[in-house]
Amino acid sequence: MQTRLKELREDNDLTQDFCAKLAYISKNSYIRYEKDERMIPLDTMKIFANYYKTSIDYIAKLTDEKKPYPKIK
Repeated sequence: MQTRLKELREDNDLTQDFCAKLAYISKNSYIRYEKDERMIPLDTMKIFANYYKTSIDYIAKLTDEKKPYPKIK
């Protein structure tokens, strides 16, 4: 599953080190997620989706709709 993590990170002028710290993971793990060498755990993907204000589906390339889904009340 190729993700959009690198694209989102670069669009926001962030470093891989910052993103790793944001998700409480090692920089090497983050790099492997960007290179699609390792699957991103759901809890980690949720951190990135919340930070970038998008959906997990967008990060996972299941949709091209960048805006997040509306919250259910």
